[in-house]
Amino acid sequence: ARAPRRQRRREMTRRAAARASTSAAKAEATAKTLDTTRKHTILMLSDFFLPSVGGVELHIYALAMRLRARGHKVVIFTHAYGTRVGVRWITNGVKVYHAPRVVMYDNCTFPNFLGAFKLFRKACIREGVTVVHAHQGCTFAHEGILYARTMGMKCVFTDHSLFGFADVGAIHTNKLLDMTLADTQHVICVSHTAKENTVLRSGYLLGGEPGLAPERVSVIPNAVDSTMFTPDVSRRAKGRITVVVTSRLMYRKGIHLLAGVIPRACRAHANLDFLIAGDGSMRGHLEKAVSDAGLDSRVTILGHVPHDGVADVLRRGDIFLNASLTESFCIAVLEAASCGCLVVATAVGGVPEVLPEDILFLAKPDVQSLLDALDRCLVALPNADVDTIHKRVKANYNWDDVARRVELVYARAHDTHDTHMGRFFRIYRRGVVFGKMLWCVSAVARVWLRMLEWLEPANSIELALDFGDDDKACDENNTNHRAVVKVSKRARKV
Repeated sequence: ARAPRRQRRREMTRRAAARASTSAAKAEATAKTLDTTRKHTILMLSDFFLPSVGGVELHIYALAMRLRARGHKVVIFTHAYGTRVGVRWITNGVKVYHAPRVVMYDNCTFPNFLGAFKLFRKACIREGVTVVHAHQGCTFAHEGILYARTMGMKCVFTDHSLFGFADVGAIHTNKLLDMTLADTQHVICVSHTAKENTVLRSGYLLGGEPGLAPERVSVIPNAVDSTMFTPDVSRRAKGRITVVVTSRLMYRKGIHLLAGVIPRACRAHANLDFLIAGDGSMRGHLEKAVSDAGLDSRVTILGHVPHDGVADVLRRGDIFLNASLTESFCIAVLEAASCGCLVVATAVGGVPEVLPEDILFLAKPDVQSLLDALDRCLVALPNADVDTIHKRVKANYNWDDVARRVELVYARAHDTHDTHMGRFFRIYRRGVVFGKMLWCVSAVARVWLRMLEWLEPANSIELALDFGDDDKACDENNTNHRAVVKVSKRARKV
């Protein structure tokens, strides 16, 4: 019985390799025929957005700004933050819906199943949404894609993190992600390592019905605002070498490794200082390690620093140190390099893909390896030119290029064709038990949509005015509104 099973696995692996080898050529050929000039109304979904600050939040904000500058309308749908409830406008006419939701942990909201469907549907119709773009595997992303696909809309999902496969939480999270990815037209990952992780988590090659095929995944890295993160050597301490750390002070960021590196590095190099910006659960552990080593005068812990102050902190450093245990991309490394710093980082996740080896010095996630990488970086430091490093980062990582590539993904999503019955069949085959459960959830969502359409028809919902409220904006909004009403009517017929 084992021999046929091994043969089947070999055959599936061979087919996957052949499919992956031709995916790039297919993607290039498809890109030439896609309409990338179409202007969309994009609804971005996530539990993570401003005023909370993090990699996902800043990515959504920066991408929304660039897409808006390229002529698209962008609406962000997230949960309320304190008294920040309702609809608000932010920079450049991006509208934000702060929906009232219960936050459980780390900005993730309590699952609401179909409770938010009415508000979501009304927002999509009012704004004339043509593409739903969910970010990160959070509650809002999973529910929003379920709602959007039930309405017959096109969906794109961006995965920003790496997850495991062995622990109980990861197993359940991956099963939920399996449904979301099976119901999404296209997926974006921020690194090739993240792409591999996402494809495997989707159950690809683990059953008769493949999960997320690699050709449905595009790798689009993060970027950095090179006008904000600029070098300034006058801010550096004369006669000293400053190692900068900007990170949440928590276990996942390797703070226990940092606590071991600092005393030994300071003993080995008398002209070395540390500047640490960030806060978190392990701040007390780090402060105790510094105090026990008698390094209070050489190690400065600033605590929480607003994002608009991070660039000033990085300009004061010669070397940036990142000791994370897991990273999908690590945008902090880009920000530091854009400010002219050499970078010492653990070789985890997608970090080795970010910068070339003459700027990025990699180490294993242990204290001795980090010290060795720091020594190599100190040797290369006198020959490092901050302006050259900044120009290289600026040329390779900019938000205009990211927005252009995301537009291509939206065009690919709109180039796909599907039916509601085909969608139900695909979901039904996602597992012997779980697939049937997901099918029931999708069926109930479909019935609830029909009830909402009967209670409040799409053509009775008032249009929302676009930013500026001029004739052209109103015409574009009316066109998108008619498209959403048309999709709603088509979904009612299927």
